[in-house]
Amino acid sequence: MALQSYADQVAWRELDPAEVPREAATLMQERCVIGWFQGRMEYGPRAVGNRSILANPKFPDIKDIINERIKHREQFRPFAPVVLEHLAPEVFELGKKTSSPYMTFVVPVRPEYQEKIQGACHVDATSRIQTVTEQSNPLLAELLREFTELTGIPCLINTSFNVAGEPIVCSPADALSCFLKTEMDHLFLGNFLVSRI
Repeated sequence: MALQSYADQVAWRELDPAEVPREAATLMQERCVIGWFQGRMEYGPRAVGNRSILANPKFPDIKDIINERIKHREQFRPFAPVVLEHLAPEVFELGKKTSSPYMTFVVPVRPEYQEKIQGACHVDATSRIQTVTEQSNPLLAELLREFTELTGIPCLINTSFNVAGEPIVCSPADALSCFLKTEMDHLFLGNFLVSRI
């Protein structure tokens, strides 16, 4: 088990799988940045929910924290929000679009949400959104439901689980190595909640 290889650097707690979304949502009520390693590896240019770094978009400085302390990249780089598909029209002006599962469309953020999701709102009041359904990613959908219930904020920042210049993490060992190279607060490795010692 990969965790045993890092036993001198991390502590972990095994959760009931049903507890994982609630635990993650609870942590992210604050300025807490988590690594999210779940299920099968993804393919493509974006992290769409299985190899992700997630955070609460309500904090204006969260993108600076992620860029500087975690991704190790330029400060101006924006972050994309992930939102339940059925709630997306409430937060974003989608026009004729009904979904954006692969984070490919940039749309305006509705004025009433621009302050609420400042960490995921570009300077021009747009966001490159990802929409999620129960069918496309049940665990991420449940996390978004729990987070919305706790905070009233219907989306999370979602960026790829890697640092600048490196590929997205593939294995549990990759995830642990990346976690320890950054200032992420916690790592959800399947149903294990991992923290630094």
